[in-house]
Amino acid sequence: MRVVFGAGSLRQLREEAELLGLRRLLVLSTPDQRALAEQAATRLGDACAGMFTEARMHVPVQVAEAARAAARGAGADGCLAIGGGSTVGLGKAIALTTGLPVISVPTTYAGSEMTPVWGLTENGRKRTGRNRAVLPRSVVYDPELTVGLPVDMSVTSGFNAVAHAVEALYAPDASPIISAMAEEAVRSLGTALPAIAADPLDIEARADALRGAWLCGACLGATTMSLHHKLCHILGGTFDLPHAATHTVLLPYVAAFNLPAAPAAQQSLSRALATDDVPKHLARVSAELGAPRSLAELGLVEGDFDETVAQATAQPYANPRPVTAEALRLLLTDALTGALAP
Repeated sequence: MRVVFGAGSLRQLREEAELLGLRRLLVLSTPDQRALAEQAATRLGDACAGMFTEARMHVPVQVAEAARAAARGAGADGCLAIGGGSTVGLGKAIALTTGLPVISVPTTYAGSEMTPVWGLTENGRKRTGRNRAVLPRSVVYDPELTVGLPVDMSVTSGFNAVAHAVEALYAPDASPIISAMAEEAVRSLGTALPAIAADPLDIEARADALRGAWLCGACLGATTMSLHHKLCHILGGTFDLPHAATHTVLLPYVAAFNLPAAPAAQQSLSRALATDDVPKHLARVSAELGAPRSLAELGLVEGDFDETVAQATAQPYANPRPVTAEALRLLLTDALTGALAP
């Protein structure tokens, strides 16, 4: 895949389409980012075949089907996904069944654009899988597009990315290169997010955060997901909790559970964040930067635990520590109340 990085890179959209031999691109976005989609469509000129601006969080199956129909109706030979993880995910859903190539223009720090992981939600269950066909053919990172991202969304999006790197550090298929990338990614975001909160217009901090998200996404794409991502997919797909905020709240608690069984990962994160207590540091910094402190703030209630635990223990998956129903209930209880938050 190609990567274009730098302020003002959006101006190169037409050239990227030509390099890939694409002449009729369907532009994808959420309803809130329609103006940005129109800007991208203008950049593409007659290479734009139309727009689909109904992307939604967690990629509901019916939205994916409507987008595929729109691509067919427009005679599209590819898609341009501009926005956050919801829009990138929709592009992947189209590519999964149609094979249409995707150009991705991320405007948040989700990192999904660098992974072959797709997700679809149907009947309250989120299914995920891996398929290299969904990898964007080209990714255009333009830090200028993230300057307008509100601080609260910047923070939760950044911690969403950090979660990818944390799990990559203790994944069973980690490697020295991936571990080095993950540590650098956490260091970049750990420095950039407070700077963005202090000055949302700081283009250098925005570029550092986007670079960190790029690395985090690449780490996730190269390794196996564990408990943290499993729980986030359940809470998002079944209870419709906001994706990035759920990652942010859960991360310190899953880290507290897993890191004692992953000493190398713990040492790496301690270096990257300059702390002796990684879980408390993550909880404190995210709270200080204005992120939600508990799952209760996101709408989860204790009555949702049974379904969450049942799904999380239904199928085995890689994790540094055994995942039991009792341990999960304790973890969820702490996250529900925000036990680690100051």
